[in-house]
Amino acid sequence: MSEAPSVDTAAHGIATGSRAVAVSDMPDALRQDVRLLGELLGTVLVESGGEDLLADVERLRELTIRAYTESGTEAFDEAVAFVDSLSLDRGEELARAFTCYFHLVNLAEEFHRIRVLREREDDPTPRAPEDSLAGTIAALREELGEEETRRRVAELEFRPVLTAHPTEARRRAVAACIRRISDLLAERDDPRLTKRALAENRRQLIAEIDTLWRTSPLRLDKPSPLDEVRTAMGVFDETLFTVLPKVYRAVDDLLAEDPDVPHRPVAPAFVRLGSWIGADRDGNPNVTHTITRAAAGIAAEHVLLGLERVATRIGRSLTLDAATTPPSPELEALWNRQRRMAEELTADIAGRSPDEPYRRVMLTIAERIAATRKRDADLAYGSPDELLDDLRVVQDSLAASDPRRAYGDLQSLIWQVETYGFHLAELEVRQHSAVHAKTLAEIDAGGPLSDMSEEVLETFRAIAAVQRRHGVLAARRYIVSFTQDAQDIANVYRLAEIALGTPEDVPVIDAIPLFETFADLQASTDVLDQMLELPQVQARLAQTERRMEVMLGYSDSSKDVGPVSATLALYDAQSRIAEWARRNDITLTLFHGRGGALGRGGGPANRAVLAQPPGSVDGRFKLTEQGEVIFARYGDPVIASRHIEQVAAATLLQATPSIEKRNSDAAREFADVAARLDEASRERFYQLVRAEGFPQWFATVTPQEEVGWLAIGSRPARRGLSVESLEDLRAIPWVFAWTQARINLTGWFGLGTALAAVGDLERLREAYQRWPLFATMIDNVEMSLAKTDTRIAKLYLALGDREDLSQLVLEELELTREWIVRITGQERLLAGHRVLGRAVQLRSPYVDALSLIQLRALRALRAGDADDATDAKLRRVMLLSVNGVAAGLQNTG
Repeated sequence: MSEAPSVDTAAHGIATGSRAVAVSDMPDALRQDVRLLGELLGTVLVESGGEDLLADVERLRELTIRAYTESGTEAFDEAVAFVDSLSLDRGEELARAFTCYFHLVNLAEEFHRIRVLREREDDPTPRAPEDSLAGTIAALREELGEEETRRRVAELEFRPVLTAHPTEARRRAVAACIRRISDLLAERDDPRLTKRALAENRRQLIAEIDTLWRTSPLRLDKPSPLDEVRTAMGVFDETLFTVLPKVYRAVDDLLAEDPDVPHRPVAPAFVRLGSWIGADRDGNPNVTHTITRAAAGIAAEHVLLGLERVATRIGRSLTLDAATTPPSPELEALWNRQRRMAEELTADIAGRSPDEPYRRVMLTIAERIAATRKRDADLAYGSPDELLDDLRVVQDSLAASDPRRAYGDLQSLIWQVETYGFHLAELEVRQHSAVHAKTLAEIDAGGPLSDMSEEVLETFRAIAAVQRRHGVLAARRYIVSFTQDAQDIANVYRLAEIALGTPEDVPVIDAIPLFETFADLQASTDVLDQMLELPQVQARLAQTERRMEVMLGYSDSSKDVGPVSATLALYDAQSRIAEWARRNDITLTLFHGRGGALGRGGGPANRAVLAQPPGSVDGRFKLTEQGEVIFARYGDPVIASRHIEQVAAATLLQATPSIEKRNSDAAREFADVAARLDEASRERFYQLVRAEGFPQWFATVTPQEEVGWLAIGSRPARRGLSVESLEDLRAIPWVFAWTQARINLTGWFGLGTALAAVGDLERLREAYQRWPLFATMIDNVEMSLAKTDTRIAKLYLALGDREDLSQLVLEELELTREWIVRITGQERLLAGHRVLGRAVQLRSPYVDALSLIQLRALRALRAGDADDATDAKLRRVMLLSVNGVAAGLQNTG
């Protein structure tokens, strides 16, 4: 990798076909970045392992590229033989080298995306409405008028909920090193850098790449739930806290007649963060009531520190003399209240701020925020609303003589308080309905309670404690997994009453049904009808102006009936639930339990929003953001802004009459196609997963068991000790294992048979053009298929002894690939997606190299004849390769 061989393969004369096109299509700036990083990695490899190590890396790289670009099997067979000939120590070094390479390429591509996004800000070329907030608001004005546009923007809601599922395979130490390398790479874009500065930057880059190489990519121990909480806090501190006010400002500028003229902002703080991290106990015994209380405390500490620092910074800058910027009577009254509250403190601040009324009031506000964090009852704010009242007094007073300062940084602070409160993110507790039923059965039996039941009751006491300490908004949503009856919701309220004893001590709870399986999705509206009869639900509807939330599970529905039927069932359920809400005068928020991988509802969120049925969004969108998706979407300020703006744009557009009519017309027009796709795909999926011995075969032909060794999440990978049925396995490792085997079955299986059952190519092409749900499904499957590799897949499938099931998978793979290419009218997969296609074509040979290393280790482990020392080495090589494949494919779970 000494001269960017990992990308600039044309220089070696071996790139052909689509991969050659991908290489030539790479932007010059990105090519230069990857060439530099590849060269420096090559230097590090030579310094660490000598020329022989780099030679072996180059040999495997050349073989896998030849195998990828040539039609025969000679190069592939050579690559397999070469990997099998390596010592375990060398195999480990190669796995680490290719993994490091992927981390470097990922950061280079991310930085280039940031570079492009910044260039777009200065590009006057109009973009599609769904691609930008500016286009969306212009489209809304044209279709709905100014008044209705402002009303819809004012009611906009986006609620991302951070979850800690085990899909982020990188260690925090590795992630931190990658971020430092990224920052150094960004420095090189500064045209003011001198030759000496560039040389110093290069020295620092190679030092950090050397650190990346020498840092073990494997965690020794699984992270605790609080480790996962602190990891999420890093994203808040580094990105989200400062990004959201900037997004709000961009919306406000679009609504303003003249954004350069100071004006009272009208854009709402439309984002509210939620979190399952430290609160989701469904099948995770590591999440306890003490963890939940600690998670709330950690989050509050972070947000209050952030608010305190901003308030202090603003206060110190408000050196406005009373003569030039006179205070209002309300500001003077606020200062007098502050003086009575803390005479010594305010006297000191006044001494440092002579005739500077705004400075002294804001610095006292900052001290009160600090007191809130430190739990100083004499000075602390009782609620975020109290703080907002004080800030608005300052703002209104400033607006009379200095509107630029009134609506500048001070408005950003107001938006931050409105967004985060004193709790940062609402903790949403989740528990399985069966656990509640078992607990109540024990209580009703009158005997001693099990540890499980005691913990259930303690959870409700923890919710009450969090609400007392941080406010009701800090933890009031309670997700009930596998809701199958209204009694499952009633049980939550009954348990809360039992746990707290007296009605006045019972916390505020919004019990939210989670419909996950195919059968539960079909029965959803019947259950919701029953819920409306519960007195606790009726009371909450009265208190919330008839607002209700319903959650839909993507993972288990896909594992239940396959990806095609699950997609259609989810659309149908949303349509029926939206109509149910309209009939019952409910303001509905549908909560989408999407994962990062395509088998778990992954794909671009904005396109998914635009494809939803009429009435199901209505300006409100809520979804889970998990694992690697959190860092991919929110880890960088520019990318985070872009993602939030795209989702907001799609959420606003989806409810316009034109989009709703397009979706409803398409659903009716292609209802016959949907019915055939559903029937045929589900039958095909059942043919595979209901075959006798399938669960055991699955565990054999994928590294499902070995993936469970990775210390990548606090949640257990399965519900029992072994995989006897698919119900034993969680949806995330189900997806992750198929991805590692380079089959990606959970994203596409059954679609080829379904498309063939429809049979009418012109009809399917028409559906692809006019039916957004179908187009989104086809495009997502296309990406999933592009990341499969038939040759690698055959080697994994050969680990099992079921030729019938292996053949079934391979036939469906080929059939699906054939139909996707025909429907999209392309000569190959992803030909119409230039950037994504280029990335996949360039990466695939290097993922192949890691897959071959993984297979070699997996076969040896399965043989079971190694001594303890060799077995330990095999396990390490196996896990290193899992990390590398995850880094190469990016969307893993």
